Formats: sequence, structure tokens, C-alpha cells
Amino acid sequence: MDPGDCYHCGQAVATGVDLSVNIDGQARGMCCGGCQAVAQAIIDNGLGDYYRNRDALPNAPREAMPAIVEGLRLYDHADFQKGFVRVRGEGPDSSEREASLILEGITCSACIWLNEQHLSRLPGVTAVDINYATRRARVCWDERRVRLSEILSAIAAIGYRAYPYDTAKSEELARKERRAALWRVFVAGFGMMQVMMYAVPVYLAGDGEMTPAVEQLMRWASLVLTLPVVLYSAAPFFRNAWRDLRLRRVGMDVPVALGVGAAFAASVWATLTAGGEVYFDSVTMFVFFLLSGRFLEMTARQRAVSVTEALARLMPVVAARMPAYPDQRDLVQVMAADLRAGDVVLVKPGETIPADGRVIEGESTANEALLTGESAPVRKRPGVPVTGGAVNIESPLLVEVAQVGEGTRLSAIVRLMERAAMEKPRIVELADRIASRFIICLLFLAVGVAVAWSFIDPRQALWITVSVLVVSCPCALSLATPVALTVAGGAMARAGLLVTRSHAIETLARATHFVFDKTGTLTTGEMHVLEVLPLGTLGREQSLALAAALEQVSEHPIGKALRVAMAGRDMPAVEGLANEPGCGMKAQYGGRQVRVGRPDYVLKLHGRPLPDSAQLLLDGGDTVVALGDDTGWIALFRIGDEPRPEAAAMVAALHAAGSHVALLSGDAAAAARRVAQALGIDEVHADASPQAKHAYVRHLQAGGAVVAMVGDGVNDAPVLAQAQVSVAMGGGAQLARTQADLVLLSEDLQHLWRGVVVARRTLRVIRQNLWWSFAYNLVALPLAMTGFIAPWMAGIGMSGSSLLVVANSLRLQHVAES
Repeated sequence: MDPGDCYHCGQAVATGVDLSVNIDGQARGMCCGGCQAVAQAIIDNGLGDYYRNRDALPNAPREAMPAIVEGLRLYDHADFQKGFVRVRGEGPDSSEREASLILEGITCSACIWLNEQHLSRLPGVTAVDINYATRRARVCWDERRVRLSEILSAIAAIGYRAYPYDTAKSEELARKERRAALWRVFVAGFGMMQVMMYAVPVYLAGDGEMTPAVEQLMRWASLVLTLPVVLYSAAPFFRNAWRDLRLRRVGMDVPVALGVGAAFAASVWATLTAGGEVYFDSVTMFVFFLLSGRFLEMTARQRAVSVTEALARLMPVVAARMPAYPDQRDLVQVMAADLRAGDVVLVKPGETIPADGRVIEGESTANEALLTGESAPVRKRPGVPVTGGAVNIESPLLVEVAQVGEGTRLSAIVRLMERAAMEKPRIVELADRIASRFIICLLFLAVGVAVAWSFIDPRQALWITVSVLVVSCPCALSLATPVALTVAGGAMARAGLLVTRSHAIETLARATHFVFDKTGTLTTGEMHVLEVLPLGTLGREQSLALAAALEQVSEHPIGKALRVAMAGRDMPAVEGLANEPGCGMKAQYGGRQVRVGRPDYVLKLHGRPLPDSAQLLLDGGDTVVALGDDTGWIALFRIGDEPRPEAAAMVAALHAAGSHVALLSGDAAAAARRVAQALGIDEVHADASPQAKHAYVRHLQAGGAVVAMVGDGVNDAPVLAQAQVSVAMGGGAQLARTQADLVLLSEDLQHLWRGVVVARRTLRVIRQNLWWSFAYNLVALPLAMTGFIAPWMAGIGMSGSSLLVVANSLRLQHVAES
């Protein structure tokens, strides 16, 4: 093999290509990004022996896609699939697989449809979902019937490239896509300006002022300058159109290619025969404006998916582990992916926490803005959990690792976001079907226009037909919905509300009834001492201090609530502390036996009935804990969880927006009414079993309501599934298994209201985009058919229409912040 050839496939490396992979200690040249990706994967997975032991080079690829070379079969190796393939189904022996891929070469929604249709027909492929905005593909297949290499080869066979998804590769492809698009725009723009220099004198010259020889010279110069524009800048239009026609499908590049090709061919013929009209200026202008619009749309689309990409980049590559902690504090640099539960890592200020865990030494604050939407730093101290991907701000922390890799909260968030991105909402599928059928109608209409104008005025027939083909290409219709949903999903994620299902944004915007669970949803879910009622000689503080002393070793939430109420203050000394499971705690204090716990447990100690003044406390619906000694009652403590501080404002905002709000709880009626009254909720349903909750939501739906159910995601699973859209409060382990449509990562209900605002604004923007698309085509098409729009004007109109839709959608990025 020549030293200058590609080390992977043996093909010649083109001039200017500077790609390499370090193999056996040497930088080996690669001919393309695909060969570089395959070779790097081989080395990264410890399979370098492939290069040392091979006795032949892979066959030369017939297309620019290394998926058809022999080396691609290595993608079927289990080590290759660790980073982007996961096992689906029950049990480790399941043959169901799911891969996360990134596609190169996607230019419009028709490309998405083509790939999905092509792959879904492969035997063994069970699901294919491709997101237009991110170019991400989720492919599910049965390993017993089809191999991953066969799937990648099938993608290559229709002219696209597929790579295992990783953030670095995604960024590399995005940069490559932008660079190639910018060069095509530059060539088209330069050609357009030069051609106009020769076209303008011909237009301005009067009769007899320019000789036929000079005019013919101008035409030949314009032809030479237009050739690079058509052969290079417009090449993707022709390539994609040919691919679609070869596969007997019609994509959005077909009318563009027909228009450009027909105008250019007619102009070449007119130049060769020295007769007829030439349209070189219109061709170059049209290509330039269309490519400019697509470049701006591509840039805006890449910006729209910035939240998902930023989340994927949060986890650091390396970590500082203390292998002999606590005996020694020596640090060892290890790969973050190699950490295991129980490892202790040092996180310095400014560094990213490499895994989920808890602080064992140090105090600091952490920035969790991308993870929860909470912009304020969160205080971290010993015993407090930390989340992988958060940034340590102030001081060093020692963290004991609890979850790594796929088990972390960040991985769960990314998986849920990917799931939402891959699924197609009904409104997107409808727009895609309309767009595909519209293209077919457009082609028939263009033929009719060409025939009609050949009788009316044959000299204008060509450019009018070109204008019709170009002006009404339904790119804006296809972009109207997916771009808006992608931008909205990112905006809501920044506000702490994670979209996990494709329909969630649309349904949340249409919700008429918001039904809330109480505990852990409208309330904090953490026990607090709400009221102290002294019944003996000890005052409030003394009673609380004694109860906390009795509960000082208890792990029960009630004991924790009593200790928290006395945090930072002295507690009296007690002796003989003992736990009575299911009843309470007992000890000796001041020579007397003292108990704290259930009232009937304390009653057995002294036998004195509670006074009438205590009955109101017992009927309140909250948990009541008694404290007493062998002489009588000392105090009663009402313990419960308090409403979230932002809940009242959120409920008021929903009421102001015309939504109906109800509280649906399994707790006692008195406790539920107390929370509802504090928050301004009029409708309360308490003592509700899971079946009763389910029946209530069904009753609302039977009356035409669109119900949004907000709960903790575990106990409320049946009613969450019944509601049209469900919101679960974000939690650590719970997050990974939630089936809710949205997850409130920040657990800040004000962020839920922001999400409702974003969803409603998104639906409004989608309607605006769709109305604009229909209105534009309704006005532009008749004007083009009647000859009022030149081809270059059609190019501006088509590009401007798509760009306007994207720009309108990008306004959603700032809605959640307002």
C-alpha cells in the first residue's frame, strides 16, 4: 500500500484532506471522515490486531460511505456497540437491540421519510425514528434476523451516511456540514455577481447598440461562469433528486433540480445555436438565494438543539479517585466511565462532578442549571446528594459515588430527551403527508403550465415553468412544526421541565383541567413540625427539645422532623434510649420514664385521657405525635408536609389563564382541604384510592376535558397514564423509570407554569407557521403561473419562506425566561 493512501481502505487521499488516526504509535492517514470514524472505533475498543493481522484491504467503496467496506462488519462486535447500542426486552439474553445513530446527508423531511421507509422494510427492523432537527436516528432490530452492519449498509445504499452517535462526532459533522454549505454559497454568490456583470449590459443595450458577436461573447462568458454554480453549488439538488427518482419517490429537491436543470439546459442550447433566450443570471441567482436560505436554516436548526448537545457534553472524561480512602488520600486519574459505586472522588472548584453520589467531606455550592433549570447555586454539605454533570463552584468536595454511566440522573435525562426527539407527533406526520402529496400535485401543475404557455407565449414558457417549480416548494410547510417543537423542548428543558414524549407540548398547550396530587406535588413531601401543643409543665421549646432528644437516633421521617426543628440548639440528656417498632421511642429523663410516638403508645404509660383542647389537633388530618411521662401528657406535635412556597402563585396563574384546577389526594379530607385552602384551590377530592382517582379523570374526559395530571410518578402511575398529558415530579431513581410525558426536574411548580406558557406559545407559533406556509403558496403560485415572478424571485421567495418559519420558531427560545 502506498504510504500516501488511506490506511483503512487503501484509497488515495485527496489533496487537502488532513485526517488521521494514531495506530501502533503512528499517525495513519485517512481518506474521509467515515474511514477515520471506523478506524478510531477499532483502536478505541482494543481491536488494533485487525490491522496487524489482515491479509487484504477492504474493497473500494462505490459511494463515499465506508459502511459498504469489509471493515464495517466490526460494528457487529459487542465491544463496538457498548457506547451506542443497548439491549431491549426482558433478560440479558434478549435479541432486541436499539442503536443511536447520526445521519449525514439529510436535507429535508423527505430524506427522513425515505430513510424511515427504507429501513422499516428490512427484515428484523422493528422501529425507525429520525429527528429532522438533530439528524439523530433511533433504530430497533432483532439481532437474530438482521445485523447492525446490514442496517448501515442499507442506509449507504440510498446515498446517506450513518455513524454511531457521540457528541464529538455530531459536532464534527455539523462543522463539516456548515463548511461545505458555506463554500457552495460562496461559489454561487461569486458566480452570480460575475454573470450579472455580463447580463446587465445586454439588458441595458438599446437596439443596434450591441453587435450579435459581442452578445454571443457575453453568453459564452456567462455559460463558463455558471458551470461551477450548477456542477458544484447545485450538485446536492441534482444528486438528491436523482436518488429520489431512482427509488421511485418524489422529494423536495426534485422540483428544484428540474427547474435549475431545465433553465440551464435551455440556456446552453440557446448559446450553442446563437438563438433564443438565456437564463444564466436567473439560474445563478436562484441557486445562491436558495443555498443561502438553507444555510441559515441549517445554522438555526443546529442552534435549536443546543440544549440536548450541551447535556450530552456535561459528564467529564476523567476523574480524580482516592483508591485508599480514608487511610490514604493519594489521587489517581481514571476515566470517569471506569468509576464504580463506592469509589471516592475529589472534585475541585470549577470541575464537573463525574457521577451521582453524596458528599462525605467539604462544603460548597453546585451549579445545576442545565440539569434542573435552577439558576441559583445549590448548597452542598456532608450527607447531601450530588448529581453528575453539576459544576462544583466554591470549595473542594469529596464525593462517594453511588451511580455511574447509564444509571446516573444525567443519563436518564438525556435518554428521555432522545426518546421525545425521536418520536413524531401526529401534527408533524400530518404536515409531512401534506407536503409529499403537494410536491406530486406541483409537478403535474408545472407540466400543465408549460403546455399552456407554449400556446400563449412560447418565449416565456420555460422561465414561467421554472418559477412555478421553485416558488411553491413546500419546505416551509415541512419545517413549520418540527423546528418549533425542537426549540420549545429546549426552552422548557432550560426552565426545568423535561419533555419525554413527542405529543406532550401540543397536549399541554390544549389542557383545560390541571389535576394535582397533594403529597410531594403541591407540598414538599418532607415532614415538618407544623404545630406544638404543650399539655404539661414544659413549654413549647422545652417539649420540642425533649422529643428531639428521644428521637436523636431514629431514622423515621417523624424523628427527623423533630430533630430538624431543633437544629443548632441544645437537647437535654436522656438515658436508656430504646425503640419500640411501630410505636415510638422511650427513655429515662429526670428519673422518670418518658415516651414519644403514637398517642395510644404514650397513653399506656400513664393511662390519662387527652384533654378536650387536643381533639381539634387530632381531627386536623395530619400526623399527631404525643410526648408524655409516667405522670401524664407533656405535649402533642402536629407533623406534616407544607405547601411548596411557589405553589400558590402557580395555581393563581393557571386560574388567570382560564384553566380549571383540582386537588386529588388519598390523604385525609381535613389535611387536603387545609392545603387546598392555602393555595386557592376550590375543588378537592380526598381519601381517594387509585381507582377513584382514575375514575375521576375519566369522568372529566367524558365531559370533553383535556386533563393534565401532576403527581409524583410512582403512586399515581394509573391516573398519570389515564390523563391526556402527565407531569411527574423529578426524582433520582424514579426519573429513570418514569412513564410520564413531562418531568419537572427542578420540582419548582413555577417552572411548570413557565412550561405551560411555552407550550401555548409554541402551538400559536406552529399555527402561524402553517398559516404562513399555506398563505404564501396560495399567493405565490398564481403569481408564478401568470408570469409575475421570475425564477430568481422564486428562489428568494422559497428561501425566505423557509427562513421566516425558522426565525419565527426561534423566538420560543426566550419565552421561558420571560
